[in-house]
Amino acid sequence: MVSIRDVAAHAGVAISTVSKVINHYPNVSEETKEKVEKAIAELGFVPNTIASALSSKQSGRVALLLKLNKRTNAADEIAMQYIAGAIQRARELSMDVVTVFYSMLEDKSVEEIIRYFETQGVSGIIIYSMDQQDEALLQLIRTDRFKFVLVDAPITGPNISSVSIDNRQAQKDVVLETAKQNDCSKILYIAGEESGYVTGERIAGMKELAREQGYKLKIVYGDFSEKKARELTLRYAKRYSVIVCASDLMAIGAMRALMDMDIFRPVCGFDGIVLMGYAGKQMNTVRQDFENISAEAITELRKLLSGSEGQQVILPHSLVRMKYEDVIM
Repeated sequence: MVSIRDVAAHAGVAISTVSKVINHYPNVSEETKEKVEKAIAELGFVPNTIASALSSKQSGRVALLLKLNKRTNAADEIAMQYIAGAIQRARELSMDVVTVFYSMLEDKSVEEIIRYFETQGVSGIIIYSMDQQDEALLQLIRTDRFKFVLVDAPITGPNISSVSIDNRQAQKDVVLETAKQNDCSKILYIAGEESGYVTGERIAGMKELAREQGYKLKIVYGDFSEKKARELTLRYAKRYSVIVCASDLMAIGAMRALMDMDIFRPVCGFDGIVLMGYAGKQMNTVRQDFENISAEAITELRKLLSGSEGQQVILPHSLVRMKYEDVIM
């Protein structure tokens, strides 16, 4: 059997250099990478992570591929809940999980991404919050090299499942709940990122609701940024009777702007994160059980790895009125 030592000798490099190339370490020159990859191909070398996955009766590793929100200084609570839910369910199902952040892959080609996951012994990938501009990920999915579960992206196929809540209905529900005690006839809707799949669904829900109720609706994009939501609220709030935000973080930005302006407008959010309770004001929001969503994604991936076909899985949401007393211990 060909060893990593054989590859190093064939390529004329140190064993540690071969290891760095296999594990996609930075600071390895392109020339060195090419020599090592050529040696691997010529010798037919299979890294231990792949060999063990192929020789095992288990389904192989599962990768959790997450994007962190770079537009806020707050801790990414949602990502942490996703990781916690996935690890717990994976442990129950005796599955091995690795966590990968998209920033580690965004400068790689599709072929390099495939090699990266293969060297980690990965058989299935859960992709969280992919948007329509993530071309490398869309190409990766089309290769059918792995089984995929997409969280919050409504794409399905023989090897692809989708897991999410009903974002369109949830967005309508939180506004209707707010309208029970407030004037919602003129709505400023601060949407997320324009390229997001969930953004499209939530905007569709808002437009549908506006037609049904005769509401005046203005849609602006806050890109899930507290700062941008604050700026948009400062610019437009006086002309509207309610501020509806597509995330709790943007809702916090909107509330801070209203406090600075010394005017009252009801604000509602989306997600139900704990941080919302520290905003200092009460507001309606959609609560997503991110841990359960992630756990169900693991369960769905297990089904795919066992031979099931992909499907769309819609999970329940709830409405809550977040306040400080809800989060203090």
